[in-house]
Amino acid sequence: MQVIKLRDDFIKLGQAIKAAGLVESGVEAKIVIQDGEVKVNGAVETQRGKKLTGGEIISYNGEEIKIER
Repeated sequence: MQVIKLRDDFIKLGQAIKAAGLVESGVEAKIVIQDGEVKVNGAVETQRGKKLTGGEIISYNGEEIKIER
């Protein structure tokens, strides 16, 4: 499981999966999120701009990312 440490108050879902290297671009992030392929804390999330503030677990394509403050 990868860990992303927040530098600000939050990170958006699309930015998080791109920063973790799970997608190549913001456009790809937008597509996989809108297609319902990304889960946040076990629930499908279709909002690319969903704000993550710490403690969330993101799942995509068999990979997991943990957001930490």
